[in-house]
Amino acid sequence: MTESEGRRLAAVISPLRRILLRRSRATEHLPDLPDSHIEVLRALPRGTVLTASDLARRIDLRPSTLSNLLVAMESAGLVARRQDETDRRRVLILATPWALTLFERYDTASAALIETATHTLTEQHQRALSAAIPALEKLEVALRDQKPPSIDRNPE
Repeated sequence: MTESEGRRLAAVISPLRRILLRRSRATEHLPDLPDSHIEVLRALPRGTVLTASDLARRIDLRPSTLSNLLVAMESAGLVARRQDETDRRRVLILATPWALTLFERYDTASAALIETATHTLTEQHQRALSAAIPALEKLEVALRDQKPPSIDRNPE
């Protein structure tokens, strides 16, 4: 991929994500959950229980940032924390049933909106989008695995 194509892809991903989130909320009359809350819920599907450090790694957040996010989500009834029964020093995090229901509604609305929108595209563009899904999934993994460059706060 050329630098120009990379810029085009980066320029479309963020607005696409925001539009999808906003329209899904409106379609399903969902509460105004921040994108960060949805990302946490996506990492905690039904039956998944993680430690805070595992969750932070999975969604690529600093532990302190995640800790603040979890406090807000817990007070909103979206996540619950419980002690690990095998190791009382560990705290486990899981999505609440209410949060899972909201997330499933969001996901269903998102899929329906995408399906409706793709029907307005040519068959060639529809096939291109379908073919791009595996590559986009691999790109997410590659970006997650990529070590960010250190920032020099005192350039000479």
